[in-house]
Parts: sequence; C-alpha cells; structure tokens
Amino acid sequence: CFLTRGDLWLSWEQGRDVFDKLLLDADWSLNNMNWLALSGAAPWSPPFFRVYHPVPKMDSSLNVKDPEGEFIREFIPELRKMPSKYIYAPWTAPMEVQKAAGCIVGKDYPKPIVDHEAASKANLARFKKALSSAPKTSAGKGTKRSSTSSGSRGGSPAKRPKWGA
Repeated sequence: CFLTRGDLWLSWEQGRDVFDKLLLDADWSLNNMNWLALSGAAPWSPPFFRVYHPVPKMDSSLNVKDPEGEFIREFIPELRKMPSKYIYAPWTAPMEVQKAAGCIVGKDYPKPIVDHEAASKANLARFKKALSSAPKTSAGKGTKRSSTSSGSRGGSPAKRPKWGA
C-alpha cells in the first residue's frame, strides 16, 4: 500500500517486478494478486480509503508486537541506541535525543522519502476522483473492467500500460 495508493502512487506492477526479480521464493500468482489487491485495483481489494500507516501502531493486529524495537535494533545498527519511544519514527526524535543516540536523521539514517499524512491524503483524493469518474456498470455498482487492463493475462510487462505515472 505504501508503494501504490498509500504514499508513492506508483503502479502495482513496479512492486511486482521488483519482488519477482529479488525474492528467492517468488511466486508469480501470489505476487501478482497481492500487489494488485494492495493497489486497490482488484475487485477484492480492501476499500480504497484503507491506507496502512508505515509506522506501526502497537495496538493494531496488523503489526508486530515489539514496543521496545528489539527487531529493529538487531538489524539496523544505526538505531540501536535510539530510545524505544522513537525507534519506529526516529525523525520525530528531538535533535538532542538523536545526538545522544549517535544517529542523526539525514546523516546516519535516511529522512522519510514522503510525508505520509500529506501523501496519503492527496492519493486518497486521487483515487476517489478516479472512482467517481469511472463508468458505472448496468447494475449501477462498481466500475466496468476492461479485459485489456494491466492485470489481464498475456503480453510482456514492457507492453502493459503503466498506471499512476
């Protein structure tokens, strides 16, 4: 959801292609269907307005229950000394906290590539506008789906249209 409708507004096909190339256990059918669903373009997708926040909330069933950030500390050495309060969003730590942790955001650890709140709000408005302008089916529900959409079978990835560009 971060790559597609949530924040970056990129085509689900770009995520699919990276996963197909880099995952050792890539599964074509699962990969395609998962990326299609997360983009909001599939009939079985969650509602378009459901956007997952990139910073985990400990009270959500969708996220790992690790309030101390032990997993993060183990695999991201730059954040090992960051206080637990800021471990999942170190850019929110005051400068004195970043200095004490030996991790200055923008120098030792990357800054966020987008402002999630602003990007997701803008993208939800785009998605809503696209849905409202789509032709209605004869039943008056949903939209007509073209058999030549990028999710159809056949054709090489290079010949498929790129959505969301």
